[in-house]
Amino acid sequence: MTEPLRVLLADDQTLVRTGFRMILGADGIDVVAEAVNGAEAVEAARRTRPDVILMDVRMPEMDGLEATRRILTGAPGEPRVIILTTFDLDRYVYAALSAGASGFLLKDVTPEHLASAVRTVRTGDALLAPAITRRLVQRFARRGGDAAALHRDLAALTPRELEVLGLLAQGLSNAELAAHLHLAETTVKTHVARILAKLGLRDRVQAVIVAYETGLVSAGAHEDAGRSAEQA
Repeated sequence: MTEPLRVLLADDQTLVRTGFRMILGADGIDVVAEAVNGAEAVEAARRTRPDVILMDVRMPEMDGLEATRRILTGAPGEPRVIILTTFDLDRYVYAALSAGASGFLLKDVTPEHLASAVRTVRTGDALLAPAITRRLVQRFARRGGDAAALHRDLAALTPRELEVLGLLAQGLSNAELAAHLHLAETTVKTHVARILAKLGLRDRVQAVIVAYETGLVSAGAHEDAGRSAEQA
């Protein structure tokens, strides 16, 4: 992509916004707007149409969760949202991921990681740190009626796709999936793309949540998969 990457910063702390703006600007990323609460973020997103939004979870008037829900309405061209938090096991982060956010960052992120994360989600990939995301999902995922936000019918998936989804949710990368299943990595990528398309998911983050909320994967299962991947 040759067009400048456009970012909206939504955080009620002036120092955070100023620091992030300087870091992103130094990396050639344009900050097109700033917001100090969720309501301003929703308005700014509609007005400036950024590629990526860095969204604080806890803000006055309207929090980042509600703002994320309002921004990610399913309309074409919607931005990617990265949640900002000071805690990696924040229930609001989990809810935001369920609502369609593409990942999350701790506010003490390094400059290099911040710029890389913004570029990663802009290309359509999820910002998925497997170990942290697994712990987050295991702690806050609720099966049954409370999982309505991401309820999906897994019957649409083939047996192989169910297998891939289960391993993906346990934190395996495409390369690890390929080794574990004795498949080419391009074949794994095709399976992942079909899973996301069939279930109407934005990215791998939501796939992880679906796998746990539907009971396809249970807490502790990732340990066995991780050992298997290491032995493969």
